[in-house]
Amino acid sequence: MRIAVCPGSFDPVTNGHLDIIARASKMFDKVIVAVLKNSSKNSMFALEERVEMLRINSAGLGNVEVDSFSGLLIDFMKLKDAQIIIKGLRAVSDFEYEMQMALMNRKLDSNIETVFMMTSSKYSYLSSSLVKEVARHGGCIHGLVPDLIEEELIKRFNIGG
Repeated sequence: MRIAVCPGSFDPVTNGHLDIIARASKMFDKVIVAVLKNSSKNSMFALEERVEMLRINSAGLGNVEVDSFSGLLIDFMKLKDAQIIIKGLRAVSDFEYEMQMALMNRKLDSNIETVFMMTSSKYSYLSSSLVKEVARHGGCIHGLVPDLIEEELIKRFNIGG
């Protein structure tokens, strides 16, 4: 069984993330979306909220499961008997960082491969940070995140109320 892991902070999950997850689900027997618990990062959404948002928004993909981890991704991969890391790329600037990570992961475990997937062009500019910034200032984020997350961002930033 070819098990792939799609790691990230997903704070919050965007339609770009969901596009990569859906496309990866067609390529591998199982895709585990791994939400990073990073105590040094000040997340808007709690780990449990991010996991639940991903579960709700990937529910239609039968071979996708959502989990969380802290520490080294390679250790999580071993725990899940996964062989492939899925990383979405928006631009060349993403590739430089992700290539470093892929090479380090390969050094830590030579059996792990990283697969880079180009984001769909309609999401090439999209990031969780950008979505939060636009929402914070009352800008339109419709179509950038699932409706449930759009509602939650509006509520958290008290937009229009």
